[in-house]
Amino acid sequence: MKITQIKTYVVGNPWKNWIFIKLYTDEGVTGVGEATGGLQTKPIEAAVQELSSLVIGKDPTKINLLWDDLYKALFLGYSVAMSGIEQACWDILGKTLQVPVYQLLGGAVRKKIRAYANGWYKGPRDPAFFVEAAARIVEMGYTALKFDPFGNAYRFLERKEEKLSLAIVRAVRDAVGEDIDLIIEGHDRFSVSTAVTVGKALEEFRPMWFETPVMSTDIEATREVAGKIAVPVASGERFQSLNQFSQLVEGNVISIVQPEVLEIGGISRMMKTAAIAQGHEAFLAPHNAQSPLCTAVNVQIGAAADNLLIQECFDDTNVEWADSVMEGRIPVRDGYLEVPDKPGLGIELREKELAKYPYGERNFLKLFEAGWEKRENKPKEDIGRNI
Repeated sequence: MKITQIKTYVVGNPWKNWIFIKLYTDEGVTGVGEATGGLQTKPIEAAVQELSSLVIGKDPTKINLLWDDLYKALFLGYSVAMSGIEQACWDILGKTLQVPVYQLLGGAVRKKIRAYANGWYKGPRDPAFFVEAAARIVEMGYTALKFDPFGNAYRFLERKEEKLSLAIVRAVRDAVGEDIDLIIEGHDRFSVSTAVTVGKALEEFRPMWFETPVMSTDIEATREVAGKIAVPVASGERFQSLNQFSQLVEGNVISIVQPEVLEIGGISRMMKTAAIAQGHEAFLAPHNAQSPLCTAVNVQIGAAADNLLIQECFDDTNVEWADSVMEGRIPVRDGYLEVPDKPGLGIELREKELAKYPYGERNFLKLFEAGWEKRENKPKEDIGRNI
């Protein structure tokens, strides 16, 4: 089997343009993957096309060899585009053998995966709004939810802002009760001292974890914060090397790792990250802020990774048309994603529907601007304005 063509599709999700990849083969089997970025769309789309000369003609079922060839061709480098291509290769291999991808990863250790909701607080930074929004998510069956109450804070948090942030957390905790897990997102916002102050203040609410309280790539700072507060600290979504995860879990200070399948290099490297974490008695909680396709990829990994803790999911809070652009989206029922038995990843793109939602030049989430929580496009005249 040989790869004959690569296609990319950019889909205009309002706060993050989605990038999908489809590989074609000479035997008629196709595979799909996702290569969505954050504040980058066109560079990643171009990167996929640039890699096509290194991919076309190769056997997609020899996944490790293909990945290694790309890695060396990029002078021991990595790109999100490689992850999308790698996912599509796994999809092709699963379809060829008529088994789900998780079967190729050693088989399922679970048939359903606990999920936590994100993206549910699209509105004003007000405790009353957060309470209403959280109640709706709990009514949907979720038993865990994540949110960032800190506004557009950067490194420091003014006392007034700290009070409001904690008031939001307190209101949500009081509304949902003690049996619902709260996950507090830090978005890499704080200095060590501020993160420690905030982390100690969060202890009374017993969050499941405090996520990326300081710059994720500053492993020493992350470990320092984790050693000074009682709330578990989770990190790793920005990591692009296995060595970074080895450093993060060294000494068993961090017990929750959050690899992002697009950043770490695909399905194979996610499984290697899970093994590194397991060697230090740490749990896997994959980061996932993309489309339902990326959720499906993570479900295959989560089915096979025996140290999986929980899976992030935006699928119930995405745009209404998200389900129309693909077939096979995995629903969340009673707080769990059920592992499907379809061959490959179990997702197919609806190309005619994809074309209805083109790239948007303002489809980006600016986490350090006031009002980012609304996940709305700003008027064109506001682009570049320092708010």
